[in-house]
Amino acid sequence: MIRVSIYEDSPNLTETLVWILETSPDILLVGTHLDAVNVIQEVKSEMPDIILMDIEMPHITGIEAVSQLNKQLKNPPKVLMLTVFDDSSRIFEAIKAGAVGYLLKKTPSEKIIESIKEVNAGGATMSPSIALKVLGSMQEPKFNPYELTEREIKVLKRLVEGDSYKLIAAYYDISISTVQKHIVHIYQKLHVNSKGEAITKALRDKLVGFIGILFLYFG
Repeated sequence: MIRVSIYEDSPNLTETLVWILETSPDILLVGTHLDAVNVIQEVKSEMPDIILMDIEMPHITGIEAVSQLNKQLKNPPKVLMLTVFDDSSRIFEAIKAGAVGYLLKKTPSEKIIESIKEVNAGGATMSPSIALKVLGSMQEPKFNPYELTEREIKVLKRLVEGDSYKLIAAYYDISISTVQKHIVHIYQKLHVNSKGEAITKALRDKLVGFIGILFLYFG
């Protein structure tokens, strides 16, 4: 059973989301909230696996809430942004904060359920129109200003594609500890402290090209 919490300041949309989630026997709704002011305490109490998070809410934004969760909790829930905003800057900020999915509120109910299951299984998801917008802002990889080694670039590409350390190790036939060492070096060279920040910098600075994005959201 996938435990899900909702953060949405529109009561009407919350009611719709509740109805959608209750149609799936694999999902258990554990909480609904009009704002994310007490998100840390609420997550500790409800212990959701997945959060459906709006961006624009009173007091703090959904992106700020995601950042709090990933900075303050050892094992934060996975966050799926559900919003009306489709601009690239908000998408990148959400990914940087730690979100693993980005859906528009007009997304069909079946896709919302499917996305929750994909994210819970370790994947990532994005509305097709959002993915196309991100792809449109991308070009082929630029030069390598951070002096990453060839192997580090390959590992970074797999991170962007959504692979776990275990999958990266299997893909390149190396040990997980070796993958971890590469990740540490990548973080140091990119001057980042998390996977989300590394992915965001890789995309913004075009250290990886189209293919990583396609695999991440449609692979």
